[in-house]
Amino acid sequence: MPVIIGFCNDCQIARLAIANTNDLVELLTFPFMQRAIVGAVLMGILGGMLGSFVTLRQLSFFSHAVGHAALVGVALGVLLQINPTWMLLPFTLVFGVIVLYFIDKTDLGSDSVLSIVLSGALAIGVILTSLIKGYRGNLMAVLFGDILAIDTTDLILTLLVLVGGSIFLLSTLQQQILLTLNPDVAQVQGIPVQLYRYVFVVLLSLAVAVAIKAVGVLLVNAFLVIPASTAKLMSHHFSRFLIMSVIVGSISSIAGIIVSGIFNFASGPSIVLVQFLLFVAVFIWFKLRLTAA
Repeated sequence: MPVIIGFCNDCQIARLAIANTNDLVELLTFPFMQRAIVGAVLMGILGGMLGSFVTLRQLSFFSHAVGHAALVGVALGVLLQINPTWMLLPFTLVFGVIVLYFIDKTDLGSDSVLSIVLSGALAIGVILTSLIKGYRGNLMAVLFGDILAIDTTDLILTLLVLVGGSIFLLSTLQQQILLTLNPDVAQVQGIPVQLYRYVFVVLLSLAVAVAIKAVGVLLVNAFLVIPASTAKLMSHHFSRFLIMSVIVGSISSIAGIIVSGIFNFASGPSIVLVQFLLFVAVFIWFKLRLTAA
């Protein structure tokens, strides 16, 4: 019986290496660690870039809902004996588009629609998970992530989403900024608002899917929101804000892996913890500067 996002032999070596050495130079010689760092940089850039628009467009709860619904895709993959990653990608994509469609076609507030679909998807995911027979220990990896377990396929998928997202967002940056700040004006000026909204939701859903393995279902929303929120404290100019968000996402991801290696913590929570502490530090710094001024 297949297991959910299983651990490779290298990852078992990782646990032993992390538990018995603080020599980061030696740790970096392991292929799993090299893949984790490359993945952290790619996901940090992706999360920072998309997170900038997520925070400004108030889509944080949307990414939260998609992340929790991903549990259904993983459980389906295991039950159908399909690689969970290949089930996760189309499921989160379809789920994200359907949720946006519901928001557009109902008179309910977006928070109400998201709460409904999140609760329903999570309930289905838990029920499907209970149907999985045999070993289910790797469910913890689904919930909290393990960036040390990512493989070459995960890196390629992340890179493809990053390249596709960068091409789309950067080639239409002015339109995206106007759409973010004032959708009505964007509509009047002939910008295909609905098309851009749905394409962005597709990118966001795919980003959530590829980040699940690294930071888990429960923390993937923080991976998108915290770096962008930290960058927003540092700059209100959109271009600088976008660049700072990408930098914060990448650096905090690498720092989280190092913290995980030094203290033998879980990698997903370690990354988010570093991001949270960085946010608090930046908040206090700018608060003190404003007080002193």
